[in-house]
Amino acid sequence: MFNNKRYLSRGVNDTIPIEQQLFLWACIDQLPEPRDYLQIFDFEQVGCMQSITHRSEQPEYCKVYLLPSDKPITQKIYVIDDDDHSTMLLSSEY
Repeated sequence: MFNNKRYLSRGVNDTIPIEQQLFLWACIDQLPEPRDYLQIFDFEQVGCMQSITHRSEQPEYCKVYLLPSDKPITQKIYVIDDDDHSTMLLSSEY
């Protein structure tokens, strides 16, 4: 279960628009239990759209979203839950 104490790294705060941050949390919240402690989001530019691939290993899960975006980015985001809190961070900050 993902904790309601939620944090994000400086890199996420500086790189990922708040609307997309909220979208990622919502993607996690709508997952059925049990949820993997590690959620992975791959951001890619597809034309003028933002592609976000959400995946986890246990249980195996993968879903792709296409969102309109003025400035699509390429980035990998990890969301890690340690039972006390959840942290969203760029893969380069891991």
